[in-house]
Amino acid sequence: MKFNNSPIGIFDSGLGGLTVFKEIRKILPFEDLIYFGDTARVPYGNKSKETIIKYSSEILNFLTDKKIKIAIVACNTSSSLALDYLRKISPVPVFGVIEPGAQKAVEVSMNISGRKIIAVIGTSATVKSGAYSKTIKEKARLLCGIKKVETTNVSNIDFNENLKIIEKSCPLFVPLVEEGFLNEEITTNIIKYYLASVVKEEPACLVLGCTHYPILKDFIEKEIGENTEIIDSGVETARSVKNYLEEFGMLKSGTELGIETFFVSDDSERFKELGGKFIGRPIDNVYVVDFS
Repeated sequence: MKFNNSPIGIFDSGLGGLTVFKEIRKILPFEDLIYFGDTARVPYGNKSKETIIKYSSEILNFLTDKKIKIAIVACNTSSSLALDYLRKISPVPVFGVIEPGAQKAVEVSMNISGRKIIAVIGTSATVKSGAYSKTIKEKARLLCGIKKVETTNVSNIDFNENLKIIEKSCPLFVPLVEEGFLNEEITTNIIKYYLASVVKEEPACLVLGCTHYPILKDFIEKEIGENTEIIDSGVETARSVKNYLEEFGMLKSGTELGIETFFVSDDSERFKELGGKFIGRPIDNVYVVDFS
Protein backbone atom coordinates (compact mmCIF):
# COMPACT_ATOMS: atom_id res chain seq x y z
CA MET A 1 0.00 0.00 0.00
CA LYS A 2 1.33 3.42 -0.98
CA PHE A 3 0.89 6.51 1.15
CA ASN A 4 1.60 9.11 -1.52
CA ASN A 5 -0.61 11.79 -0.01
CA SER A 6 0.21 11.02 3.61
CA PRO A 7 2.30 13.61 5.49
CA ILE A 8 6.02 13.57 6.24
CA GLY A 9 6.84 13.45 9.94
CA ILE A 10 9.81 15.43 11.29
CA PHE A 11 10.95 15.58 14.90
CA ASP A 12 13.65 17.08 17.07
CA SER A 13 14.39 17.59 20.74
CA GLY A 14 13.28 21.20 20.33
CA LEU A 15 13.67 24.00 17.81
CA GLY A 16 16.78 23.06 15.85
CA GLY A 17 15.01 20.59 13.58
CA LEU A 18 13.10 23.50 12.09
CA THR A 19 16.15 24.19 9.90
CA VAL A 20 15.60 20.72 8.41
CA PHE A 21 11.87 21.41 8.17
CA LYS A 22 12.67 24.61 6.25
CA GLU A 23 14.81 22.74 3.71
CA ILE A 24 12.19 20.00 3.29
CA ARG A 25 9.55 22.64 2.63
CA LYS A 26 11.80 24.42 0.13
CA ILE A 27 12.51 21.31 -1.92
CA LEU A 28 9.10 19.63 -1.48
CA PRO A 29 6.57 22.49 -1.47
CA PHE A 30 3.48 20.32 -2.02
CA GLU A 31 4.05 17.79 0.77
CA ASP A 32 2.08 17.94 4.01
CA LEU A 33 4.47 18.23 6.97
CA ILE A 34 4.04 17.39 10.65
CA TYR A 35 6.73 18.65 13.03
CA PHE A 36 7.21 17.62 16.65
CA GLY A 37 9.52 19.52 18.99
CA ASP A 38 10.10 17.91 22.38
CA THR A 39 10.36 21.27 24.14
CA ALA A 40 9.47 19.87 27.59
CA ARG A 41 12.47 17.52 27.63
CA VAL A 42 15.09 19.47 25.70
CA PRO A 43 18.09 19.19 25.63
CA TYR A 44 18.76 15.56 24.76
CA GLY A 45 22.54 15.97 24.87
CA ASN A 46 22.83 15.50 28.63
CA LYS A 47 20.64 12.39 28.78
CA SER A 48 21.50 8.70 28.57
CA LYS A 49 21.22 6.66 25.38
CA GLU A 50 18.37 4.69 26.93
CA THR A 51 16.43 7.85 27.72
CA ILE A 52 16.98 9.29 24.25
CA ILE A 53 15.74 6.05 22.69
CA LYS A 54 12.67 6.14 24.95
CA TYR A 55 11.82 9.74 24.10
CA SER A 56 12.48 9.25 20.38
CA SER A 57 10.34 6.11 20.30
CA GLU A 58 7.43 7.90 21.94
CA ILE A 59 7.58 10.67 19.37
CA LEU A 60 7.91 8.25 16.47
CA ASN A 61 4.85 6.33 17.69
CA PHE A 62 2.94 9.61 17.96
CA LEU A 63 3.85 10.53 14.39
CA THR A 64 3.08 7.13 12.92
CA ASP A 65 -0.37 7.35 14.54
CA LYS A 66 -0.79 10.41 12.32
CA LYS A 67 -0.35 8.11 9.28
CA ILE A 68 2.93 9.61 8.10
CA LYS A 69 4.65 8.01 5.11
CA ILE A 70 8.22 8.62 6.30
CA ALA A 71 9.86 9.94 9.48
CA ILE A 72 12.84 12.30 9.64
CA VAL A 73 14.88 12.39 12.84
CA ALA A 74 15.95 16.04 12.60
CA CYS A 75 18.14 15.79 15.68
CA ASN A 76 21.82 14.86 15.62
CA THR A 77 21.73 13.37 19.11
CA SER A 78 18.76 11.12 18.32
CA SER A 79 20.25 10.28 14.92
CA SER A 80 23.50 9.19 16.53
CA LEU A 81 22.03 7.21 19.44
CA ALA A 82 18.50 6.10 18.54
CA LEU A 83 18.28 5.80 14.75
CA ASP A 84 19.09 2.09 14.49
CA TYR A 85 16.46 1.21 17.08
CA LEU A 86 13.85 3.47 15.50
CA ARG A 87 14.38 1.81 12.13
CA LYS A 88 13.78 -1.59 13.71
CA ILE A 89 10.45 -0.64 15.25
CA SER A 90 9.10 1.80 12.66
CA PRO A 91 6.39 0.78 10.17
CA VAL A 92 7.65 3.55 7.83
CA PRO A 93 11.11 4.49 6.53
CA VAL A 94 13.16 6.57 8.98
CA PHE A 95 15.80 9.10 7.90
CA GLY A 96 18.49 10.66 10.09
CA VAL A 97 20.56 13.79 9.49
CA ILE A 98 24.04 12.29 9.90
CA GLU A 99 24.28 9.96 6.90
CA PRO A 100 23.40 12.56 4.22
CA GLY A 101 25.89 15.10 5.61
CA ALA A 102 28.63 12.47 5.90
CA GLN A 103 28.03 11.30 2.33
CA LYS A 104 28.33 14.83 0.97
CA ALA A 105 31.50 15.45 2.98
CA VAL A 106 33.19 12.39 1.52
CA GLU A 107 32.17 13.36 -2.01
CA VAL A 108 33.58 16.87 -1.55
CA SER A 109 36.86 15.67 -0.05
CA MET A 110 37.40 13.07 -2.76
CA ASN A 111 37.09 15.70 -5.46
CA ILE A 112 40.15 17.65 -4.33
CA SER A 113 43.80 16.83 -4.74
CA GLY A 114 46.36 16.56 -1.96
CA ARG A 115 45.54 16.23 1.71
CA LYS A 116 41.84 15.69 2.35
CA ILE A 117 40.48 17.01 5.64
CA ILE A 118 36.87 16.84 6.78
CA ALA A 119 35.86 18.94 9.78
CA VAL A 120 32.69 18.40 11.80
CA ILE A 121 31.31 20.78 14.42
CA GLY A 122 28.51 19.81 16.77
CA THR A 123 27.31 19.64 20.33
CA SER A 124 29.43 17.87 22.92
CA ALA A 125 27.06 14.88 22.90
CA THR A 126 27.22 14.44 19.13
CA VAL A 127 31.00 14.77 19.00
CA LYS A 128 31.43 12.41 21.95
CA SER A 129 29.27 9.78 20.22
CA GLY A 130 31.71 9.61 17.30
CA ALA A 131 28.73 9.12 14.97
CA TYR A 132 30.02 11.41 12.24
CA SER A 133 33.50 9.87 12.22
CA LYS A 134 32.02 6.38 12.06
CA THR A 135 29.62 7.26 9.25
CA ILE A 136 32.23 9.17 7.26
CA LYS A 137 34.54 6.15 7.50
CA GLU A 138 31.79 3.88 6.22
CA LYS A 139 30.95 6.19 3.32
CA ALA A 140 34.64 6.59 2.44
CA ARG A 141 35.19 2.82 2.46
CA LEU A 142 32.33 2.40 0.02
CA LEU A 143 33.53 5.21 -2.21
CA CYS A 144 37.20 4.24 -2.16
CA GLY A 145 36.68 0.50 -2.19
CA ILE A 146 38.54 0.14 1.11
CA LYS A 147 37.41 -2.99 2.92
CA LYS A 148 38.90 -2.26 6.31
CA VAL A 149 40.22 0.82 8.05
CA GLU A 150 42.41 0.53 11.12
CA THR A 151 42.19 3.47 13.53
CA THR A 152 43.27 4.25 17.06
CA ASN A 153 41.98 7.81 17.29
CA VAL A 154 38.38 8.50 16.33
CA SER A 155 38.99 12.23 15.80
CA ASN A 156 42.12 11.86 13.68
CA ILE A 157 41.65 9.10 11.14
CA ASP A 158 43.81 8.43 8.11
CA PHE A 159 42.41 6.14 5.44
CA ASN A 160 45.12 6.19 2.79
CA GLU A 161 47.34 8.76 4.49
CA ASN A 162 45.31 11.45 2.74
CA LEU A 163 41.98 11.70 4.57
CA LYS A 164 41.65 13.13 8.06
CA ILE A 165 38.56 13.82 10.17
CA ILE A 166 38.44 16.55 12.80
CA GLU A 167 35.52 16.86 15.21
CA LYS A 168 35.05 19.95 17.34
CA SER A 169 32.35 20.55 19.94
CA CYS A 170 30.89 24.06 20.09
CA PRO A 171 28.55 24.01 23.11
CA LEU A 172 27.79 27.73 23.17
CA PHE A 173 26.45 27.87 19.60
CA VAL A 174 22.98 26.58 20.55
CA PRO A 175 22.33 29.18 23.31
CA LEU A 176 23.63 31.90 20.99
CA VAL A 177 20.92 30.98 18.52
CA GLU A 178 18.11 30.47 21.01
CA GLU A 179 18.87 33.69 22.89
CA GLY A 180 18.97 35.64 19.63
CA PHE A 181 22.60 36.85 19.69
CA LEU A 182 22.76 36.93 15.90
CA ASN A 183 24.04 40.44 15.29
CA GLU A 184 26.40 40.74 18.20
CA GLU A 185 30.15 41.01 18.53
CA ILE A 186 29.98 38.27 21.14
CA THR A 187 28.78 35.82 18.48
CA THR A 188 31.73 36.61 16.22
CA ASN A 189 34.18 36.22 19.09
CA ILE A 190 32.76 32.89 20.27
CA ILE A 191 32.76 31.44 16.76
CA LYS A 192 36.33 32.63 16.26
CA TYR A 193 37.32 30.98 19.55
CA TYR A 194 35.81 27.60 18.74
CA LEU A 195 36.90 27.45 15.11
CA ALA A 196 40.50 28.63 15.58
CA SER A 197 41.96 25.11 15.64
CA VAL A 198 39.75 24.03 12.73
CA VAL A 199 40.75 26.98 10.55
CA LYS A 200 44.44 26.10 10.99
CA GLU A 201 43.79 22.68 9.42
CA GLU A 202 42.33 24.25 6.23
CA PRO A 203 39.67 21.55 5.77
CA ALA A 204 38.11 20.81 2.40
CA CYS A 205 34.70 20.98 4.01
CA LEU A 206 33.00 21.72 7.31
CA VAL A 207 29.91 19.76 8.32
CA LEU A 208 27.37 21.61 10.45
CA GLY A 209 26.68 18.73 12.82
CA CYS A 210 23.88 20.42 14.75
CA THR A 211 20.57 21.60 13.34
CA HIS A 212 20.91 24.96 15.13
CA TYR A 213 24.15 25.80 13.36
CA PRO A 214 22.73 26.81 9.94
CA ILE A 215 21.35 29.91 11.70
CA LEU A 216 25.00 30.89 12.28
CA LYS A 217 26.15 29.97 8.78
CA ASP A 218 27.06 33.51 7.68
CA PHE A 219 29.28 33.97 10.75
CA ILE A 220 30.87 30.55 10.25
CA GLU A 221 31.52 31.13 6.54
CA LYS A 222 33.30 34.38 7.32
CA GLU A 223 35.53 32.69 9.87
CA ILE A 224 36.29 29.44 8.05
CA GLY A 225 37.18 31.04 4.71
CA GLU A 226 36.01 30.64 1.13
CA ASN A 227 38.21 27.62 0.40
CA THR A 228 36.23 25.43 2.79
CA GLU A 229 32.83 24.21 1.66
CA ILE A 230 30.18 24.30 4.37
CA ILE A 231 27.85 21.32 4.41
CA ASP A 232 24.39 21.75 5.90
CA SER A 233 23.07 18.34 6.91
CA GLY A 234 19.52 19.68 6.66
CA VAL A 235 19.98 20.51 2.99
CA GLU A 236 21.52 17.10 2.27
CA THR A 237 18.77 15.32 4.22
CA ALA A 238 16.09 17.13 2.22
CA ARG A 239 17.75 16.03 -1.04
CA SER A 240 17.95 12.43 0.16
CA VAL A 241 14.28 12.43 1.14
CA LYS A 242 13.21 13.89 -2.20
CA ASN A 243 15.26 11.31 -4.10
CA TYR A 244 13.71 8.50 -2.04
CA LEU A 245 10.15 9.70 -2.57
CA GLU A 246 10.75 10.07 -6.31
CA GLU A 247 12.38 6.66 -6.61
CA PHE A 248 9.54 4.86 -4.86
CA GLY A 249 6.70 6.87 -6.38
CA MET A 250 5.70 8.41 -3.04
CA LEU A 251 5.54 12.10 -3.93
CA LYS A 252 2.26 13.77 -3.12
CA SER A 253 0.01 14.38 -6.11
CA GLY A 254 -1.38 17.82 -6.87
CA THR A 255 0.05 21.32 -6.97
CA GLU A 256 -1.40 22.91 -3.84
CA LEU A 257 1.05 24.00 -1.15
CA GLY A 258 1.32 21.44 1.61
CA ILE A 259 -0.34 21.76 5.00
CA GLU A 260 1.95 22.34 8.00
CA THR A 261 1.11 21.20 11.53
CA PHE A 262 3.32 21.63 14.58
CA PHE A 263 3.27 19.77 17.90
CA VAL A 264 5.33 20.49 21.00
CA SER A 265 5.50 18.97 24.47
CA ASP A 266 5.56 22.37 26.23
CA ASP A 267 5.36 26.17 25.78
CA SER A 268 3.76 26.60 22.38
CA GLU A 269 4.06 30.40 22.54
CA ARG A 270 7.84 30.34 22.88
CA PHE A 271 7.98 27.81 20.06
CA LYS A 272 5.96 30.13 17.84
CA GLU A 273 8.14 33.12 18.68
CA LEU A 274 11.55 31.47 18.21
CA GLY A 275 10.46 28.96 15.59
CA GLY A 276 9.41 31.73 13.25
CA LYS A 277 12.99 33.00 13.28
CA PHE A 278 14.25 29.54 12.29
CA ILE A 279 12.05 29.21 9.22
CA GLY A 280 11.80 32.90 8.35
CA ARG A 281 8.03 33.30 8.69
CA PRO A 282 5.28 33.05 11.30
CA ILE A 283 4.31 29.64 12.65
CA ASP A 284 0.68 28.73 13.25
CA ASN A 285 -1.14 25.50 14.08
CA VAL A 286 0.94 24.62 17.16
CA TYR A 287 -0.54 22.07 19.54
CA VAL A 288 0.75 20.80 22.90
CA VAL A 289 1.06 17.05 23.52
CA ASP A 290 1.62 15.63 27.00
CA PHE A 291 3.56 12.34 27.16
CA SER A 292 3.49 12.10 30.96
